[in-house]
Amino acid sequence: MGLTGGIASGKSAVAGMLRELGFHVIDADELAHVVMEPGRAAYDETVREFGKGVLTADGRIDRKKLGAVVFADPAKLKRLNAITHPRVEAEMAQQFSEWEKDGVKDVAFVEAALLVEAGYQKNLDGLVVAWCRPEQQVERLMARGLSEPEARRRIAAQMPTEEKLKYATETIDCSVPKDATRRQVAALAEKLRQAAAGHV
Repeated sequence: MGLTGGIASGKSAVAGMLRELGFHVIDADELAHVVMEPGRAAYDETVREFGKGVLTADGRIDRKKLGAVVFADPAKLKRLNAITHPRVEAEMAQQFSEWEKDGVKDVAFVEAALLVEAGYQKNLDGLVVAWCRPEQQVERLMARGLSEPEARRRIAAQMPTEEKLKYATETIDCSVPKDATRRQVAALAEKLRQAAAGHV
């Protein structure tokens, strides 16, 4: 199953709740960091494409600097995604096959902000979209230290939530208090486990 949602929509909170309920969750955004580590697949290509100005003093990719570059220019964001997405997909496939070898029978999730944009939902059995109101996204991003124009730019750089919701097989409303979101996640977990048990 996929788990996605716009930036600051509550996706990571939902992923945390699923982990608490015992599900395996791959964090694709975390994998994107991993493939950009020095010596890893996407590092050289990213530095070649965006220059040494996106590096920290010790030669690692500075995600803040890189983010400032790519979120200001849709063509550059597209280029970065073209570098990282295939590598991240390869890592995810490897993780899923390892879990299968280890005998994991439960539903597993892949959490990613750009699942639909990357077309990856076609490889999955279903898609959970976490959502909240756009003004809540702005508030949450500003609470993380972004200015309002920067927050709005980041939101605008992603597929609109209404568009993502068209691909959803399940939705989680994260505009409500956290315990209400948690109840929705618990109900989804129960539903998926019953469906999986029916397939065995």
